[in-house]
Amino acid sequence: MSPVPDLEALRALGPAQQPTYADRDAVDAAVTRLRRMPPLVFAGECDELKEKIAAVSRGEAFLLQGGDCAETFSGVTADNVRNKLRVLLQMAVVLTYAASVPVVKLGRIAGQYAKPRSSDTETRDGLTLPAYRGDAVNGYDFTAEDRRHDPQRLVDVYHSSAATLNLVRAFVTGGYADLRQVHTWNTDFVRDSVSGQAYEKLAHEIDRAMQFMTAIGADPDEFHRVDFHSSHEALLLEYEHALTRIDSRTELPYDVSGHFLWIGERTRQLEGAHVELLSAIRNPIGVKLGPTTTADDALGLAARLNPANEPGRLTFITRFGAGRIRDKLPQLVEKVTASGVDVAWVCDPMHGNTFETSTGYKTRAFDDVIEEVQGFFDVHRSVGTWPGGVHVELTGDDVTECVGGGELLAEIDLSNRYESVCDPRLNRVQSLELAFLVAEMLRKA
Repeated sequence: MSPVPDLEALRALGPAQQPTYADRDAVDAAVTRLRRMPPLVFAGECDELKEKIAAVSRGEAFLLQGGDCAETFSGVTADNVRNKLRVLLQMAVVLTYAASVPVVKLGRIAGQYAKPRSSDTETRDGLTLPAYRGDAVNGYDFTAEDRRHDPQRLVDVYHSSAATLNLVRAFVTGGYADLRQVHTWNTDFVRDSVSGQAYEKLAHEIDRAMQFMTAIGADPDEFHRVDFHSSHEALLLEYEHALTRIDSRTELPYDVSGHFLWIGERTRQLEGAHVELLSAIRNPIGVKLGPTTTADDALGLAARLNPANEPGRLTFITRFGAGRIRDKLPQLVEKVTASGVDVAWVCDPMHGNTFETSTGYKTRAFDDVIEEVQGFFDVHRSVGTWPGGVHVELTGDDVTECVGGGELLAEIDLSNRYESVCDPRLNRVQSLELAFLVAEMLRKA
């Protein structure tokens, strides 16, 4: 592992996709305040997750990672957090029971407040303002004051993440995640869908299995709680550096802003600041790999980020697009595998399949999402490697942001309830439908 670089050294590398702050003293004050804050997660929890991801890389488990494209401060409510957790629990139950494989549950939650953008500015009716980069940087409303890059928002991210993690921990340990509650995780709008009816059937089967276990005196702790971990893109270097701490057990550095951190497609430069920082921490980490990635790029990233080839340390999250995955992924997997690199392979079927409708909505077609996942499974089957997981942008609400699926949402339906502040997410019915389809792919794998 590399030593943790100081913040000025990271800034000197010219990191991509960073805010442009007018007041450097205010930035330093926010960073100083964050350095005094308690950890949001603990190093031991990160180690536990690393062990679980090692099982994924060995082909013994499957990773389900999901949540909002971009969290918002206003979205930190009990209902919103519960709804996201509920859909992830439903998906995990489907995958575990229907495919008979352990599922590692990883929320895209409690830290996903910053987003890279393709343009620094946005123009409306002749007015040009800074682009919205997530609540960690600026506001969504199209005004000069809201779009100003405000370092105080870094502290707000910490408090919002802490509140979210408190809610998640209460739900997963306080009875809500009890397997006997599987029926209560459904609602009328899901129950009325085809996937909802299939879920109810599966819930009844689980009920019968649990009644049998109770009858023979078996009541393991796993029936009553779940292991659930947090993740986000490690985009804002001031925030991530301020929350990097030395673990008192091991004297090693961990980024205690989240259990799992990833480097995005736009910031994975081999000699860049993001790779430099994450190469020094002990958390399990991921890297998004898009269609321009070569096998040599992947091997170079593995050498920098996981030089000891530690199982569970590194996850490659591929995001090629439905039309490219079968052409681009095989050479990547074959060369990485032949080199002996220990890595978990995960499919992000969302980011390579975004398009804009004639009415200006960013959307994704459910069929394209499924086609990329199917291509991911097909490639791994042909190469003889394990398709380790899926990484999806989703919500627990009945939004209309992605077209298709069992509800047959069309472009005309998008205006009904389009609530994302950045990229389109699968709604709860589509997420559940995805889980059943992936479970079928896992059975064949």
